[in-house]
This record gives sequence, structure tokens and C-alpha cells, in this order.
Amino acid sequence: MAAAGKLSFIAIMVLIASISLSVSADPDMLQDFCVADVNNAVKMNGFACLPSFTASDFFFAGLAKPGLTNNSLGSAVTPANVMQIPGLNTLGVSMARIEFAPSGLNPPHTHPRASEILFVLYGQLDVGFITTTNVLVTKTIYQGQIFTFPKGLVHFQQNNGNVPAAAISGLNSHNPGVQVIAKSLFAATPPVPDNVLATAFQIDTQEVHEIKSKLAQ
Repeated sequence: MAAAGKLSFIAIMVLIASISLSVSADPDMLQDFCVADVNNAVKMNGFACLPSFTASDFFFAGLAKPGLTNNSLGSAVTPANVMQIPGLNTLGVSMARIEFAPSGLNPPHTHPRASEILFVLYGQLDVGFITTTNVLVTKTIYQGQIFTFPKGLVHFQQNNGNVPAAAISGLNSHNPGVQVIAKSLFAATPPVPDNVLATAFQIDTQEVHEIKSKLAQ
């Protein structure tokens, strides 16, 4: 009986552990899809579902044409996530088109909720990411080639050629998020204190002010 009681106790503990793991994991969808109600005040891990939908909720034409690159970075990112395609809600996928003028840069940034795979449409790009041990992983990629950026790591792309370049990225989140490193630190609202930035970057406060003024434009 003692042995049987011990086995029963072990079985119960295994059952409890299994239930705990299943509850803490992301649940499977309980419907075919959940078209996002982006105006709903209820906050959850995703958007509430609209009670009805049309084909337009699953459609977006914005990646068909290049974005304008006449800006200080010489690049343009056109996202195609749940904010543009409500039908992506809870599906765990999104895309973006990135356009580059010659020498154009998609500056160092992170996607806190997604890994990224980048496909070069035309031109060539210098791409790279930085590991948590501060190792730079970089490569030049050309038309038809692919490079991958792991979730949450700082990464960038730059057109190293003399002609325009473009790429399509795929991300494994319907709302991957993006934090551009320079803007996050120097253009936050309310602002990060000057002394924090000056000490972190080993520059003086005047240089901090100059960087903040440029990024505020």
C-alpha cells in the first residue's frame, strides 16, 4: 500500500505539472481567425475580435510600390502588420518592405516580439546583428538572398551600392514592435536625462543636446 500510495502521489504531481505547463504556454486558437478590433478599449495579448469581417480585413496593397527615401536616413520601411491588416490578429506573422537609396540605412533597431527573415528584392545590402556578448555578425547579401535576425537582438541593414536596393522582411509576430536604438534613447518622451546619456556614451551634455535636436527633427 505504501508503494501504491507513493506511485499515486507521483502520478498526481506529474498531472499538476502537466496542467501548469499547458496553462503557461501560448494557447492554440479556438477559432479560424480573429479580425482585430483596434479601437476596442479592452487590453489583452492581442486585440479583441470584431463580430464581423470582410475580405478587406485580410488585404493590403501597401507593399506593391516603393516607399520614399528622401529623408536623412535614405530609407523607408512600409509595415504590413496587424495595424494594416486586421485579419493578422493572433496569426503570428507579418511583413514589411524596406527601400534604400544608395548608402541608405535602416538604423540599428530591435523587434522585441519577433525574429526576422530578410529577402533582397534587388540591389545589395550590408546586414548584421549584435549578440548579447557584443559580437557583430555581418554579411553582404545580394538580390535573391536571405539573412536572418534573431528575436530581440539589435540589427541593421545598409545599401552599400550605387543604385537603389529593396528588401522584404517576414516576422513571426502579428505585431512585432520596433525600437530604433538612437530614437529610443535620444528622443524618448519624457526625455532620458542628459547626464544618463552623457555617462553611458562617454560624451558631454552639449553633444547629447546636439544629438537630441537632430533626432527631434
